[in-house]
Amino acid sequence: MRIAVVGAGPWARDTHIPALAAHPGVTLTGVWTRRPEAAADLPAQRFDSFADLVEANDAVSFAVPPQAQAPLAIEAARAGKHVILDKPIAGTLADASAVVDAVAEAGVRSIMTFTRRFAPETRAFLDAVDAGTFTGGLGVWLSGALLGGPYSASQWRVDGGALLDVGPHVVDLMDRALGAVIDVEAASVDRDSDVWSVSLVHDSGARTAMQLSLRVPARPTISQFRVHGPHGVVELTERSTPPPDCFAVLIDEFLDAVATGADHPCDARRGLHIQGILDRISHAVS
Repeated sequence: MRIAVVGAGPWARDTHIPALAAHPGVTLTGVWTRRPEAAADLPAQRFDSFADLVEANDAVSFAVPPQAQAPLAIEAARAGKHVILDKPIAGTLADASAVVDAVAEAGVRSIMTFTRRFAPETRAFLDAVDAGTFTGGLGVWLSGALLGGPYSASQWRVDGGALLDVGPHVVDLMDRALGAVIDVEAASVDRDSDVWSVSLVHDSGARTAMQLSLRVPARPTISQFRVHGPHGVVELTERSTPPPDCFAVLIDEFLDAVATGADHPCDARRGLHIQGILDRISHAVS
């Protein structure tokens, strides 16, 4: 499959581009960015326009801010191209819904980069959760990513904080583990430290306590997921699988979805569901 990357930031450079270039089922045809100079040092071909990229490819892999992703993803889908979408899916819930509608109307396949969902340690955790009954959970992601490093200059991350950057991963995993989130029971944020404290209610009756931050000087990142109930405690604290390896599994499953015409569980509709929860959290603290 011919796939090109939109974006040339650290996420594109460190994950999308190397994983796609190494995959035996993919021809990485090149990249396009809104600022051509951002991709000047990349060895991949640079498309002159997004329209040129769309015309030359079967699928598009997005590594851009959410507000930029939505209109481009809609254009790609309407042109009949399959899409690999970053999270959150769009800058607003309405735009996220428009992306989902465009994908459905075009009959193309989509997949979300909920990267940790494609790690073997995460899948082992979910298998263990599926084997029991659990009534509560904890989701924690504490990082100093906005205090320095390659992502600290990312304006959409600075503006949205941990809720928009790592929140999709945490909400997605706990929603998958304990059932669909149906309510935000409580939510607060300390803007200076970017610490978000949230209580979620699931359709199973379970509750999740969630804490997030990208401004806590944690080295390395603290990532902890736990469920508890009549069948004991199941915990996930390991993040040993590198993102490009997770992304390689994502590509495998994306290609399968395209080949079979079957929607992937982590498709654009999943992205919309998760963004709806994030939107409710954001409104609860505003």
